[in-house]
Amino acid sequence: MKLTVSNDAFQLAQVFTISRGSRTEAKVITVSLSDGEHTGRGECVPYARYGESMESVNAQIESVRKAIEAGLNRLGLQDALPAGTARNALDCAMWDLEAKQAGTTVWQLAGLREPESIVSCYTLSLESPEKMLAAATANKHMPVLKIKLGGEGDLARLRAVKKGAPDSRLVVDANEGWSIEDYQQLAPVMVELGVALVEQPLPAGADDALVGIERTLPICADESCHDVQSLESLHGKYDFINIKLDKTGGLTEALALKSAAEAAGFKIMVGCMVSTSLAMAPAMLVAQGAEVVDLDGPLLLAEDRVPPIDFNGATMLPAPAELWG
Repeated sequence: MKLTVSNDAFQLAQVFTISRGSRTEAKVITVSLSDGEHTGRGECVPYARYGESMESVNAQIESVRKAIEAGLNRLGLQDALPAGTARNALDCAMWDLEAKQAGTTVWQLAGLREPESIVSCYTLSLESPEKMLAAATANKHMPVLKIKLGGEGDLARLRAVKKGAPDSRLVVDANEGWSIEDYQQLAPVMVELGVALVEQPLPAGADDALVGIERTLPICADESCHDVQSLESLHGKYDFINIKLDKTGGLTEALALKSAAEAAGFKIMVGCMVSTSLAMAPAMLVAQGAEVVDLDGPLLLAEDRVPPIDFNGATMLPAPAELWG
């Protein structure tokens, strides 16, 4: 087995801003696994919020190079690396390679139903109310808009988006930027404005404040939810969980997390980092049947993988076999 690793950058269509900062490109790590005849690929996005960098994730991948090239399989990988982006890229590449070697598809290998087209949120970057009004107006045809908030002036931003896209369903992502008082003040107004869900309003380390509060608006765990083990601490705080493969450490754990979360009574959102169609393809398998899907990474890019996942507006078509799966 041969492992190849590359560090790639894809330009964004415009500056993308959340409460923690801005970016102009998607920096990703691409891994390829080849048996000499077939090649499987995976992608990950190191995330500083979780103490990751391009350098640290590359080092994690290199730490298992010898084991992988000696035959470490996907199940062994789950113990060889912790949940996180390095394991995600390798896990997805292994799924892709397994499918190619077997002459079948990943969804069949995983015992899933054939994936269908799904409707994704389209994300509006955190900007001034005036800029967010313009962005909402330009994207008012999108059925679901996800709004990045998390600072002073959030109510004005929210009202501006609603004015610009009055018929769109709204999802709010605070990226840990609020206090419990902010949530309690804003939630009734958000309900009036048609917001369906708020993601991670409080910092992950301070979300005990969510226990026992009135559920005016459903709350989704993002930074507080990584893998199956993290579910235990979410009861009584959250109604949804946001599954991202870069957090779970790959498709293997993401599917296990989805199953465990549904059994525990949580509703499912499937999200992504700002990344390419190669990262969206495995996430689409997890997103089948999810209440909320946020896999719009390719729509935020000025350039993408070839071939990319095709979008008809916000509707994602299943990934082409040449891309992944």
